[in-house]
Amino acid sequence: MAEIQGKADSGGKGGKKRAKKMSTKIDMTPMVDLAFLLLTFFMLTTTFAKPNVMQLTMPVKKTDDVEDTKIKASQAMTILLGKDNKAYYYFGLNTPNDKTVPKPELKVTNYSANGIRQVLLERQRQRPEPIILIKPTEDAKYKNMVDILDEMNITNQKKYALVKVPKDDLDLIKESAL
Repeated sequence: MAEIQGKADSGGKGGKKRAKKMSTKIDMTPMVDLAFLLLTFFMLTTTFAKPNVMQLTMPVKKTDDVEDTKIKASQAMTILLGKDNKAYYYFGLNTPNDKTVPKPELKVTNYSANGIRQVLLERQRQRPEPIILIKPTEDAKYKNMVDILDEMNITNQKKYALVKVPKDDLDLIKESAL
């Protein structure tokens, strides 16, 4: 608690008498206890921010008698994740063994709202339910893959898949760089 202590008179030689100065001493122990009680109360009653998680549907394990799903070239759009934060894309499928189908025209964009998002929205307007094939190269960063998955969520794409990059698509990137 608080107590008042008087200072002793200096005594000394006659002269004027001065009033005694009083000093106060405050015991801070109860206030510290109260601060810790409030701190623990708020810590225990607070709900912490939960991390945002995107739901991904993973395919079932492939068995020998199941063949790969065939998709139409008219519905397909392929996005290649390259180095230097570049996203390459083309419409249709790259079938180098089929000489009747011309090579796809590879275009370059970035991961901004005016980049790949506009391309995805335009493709969605052209084809109501496009199938997006996402192919990250070895030069792509993890952030690029997270960004493209976010774009799939933002543009409300229903069908997309992460696929290994075939050598033919890597050759397309090399040719476009020349």
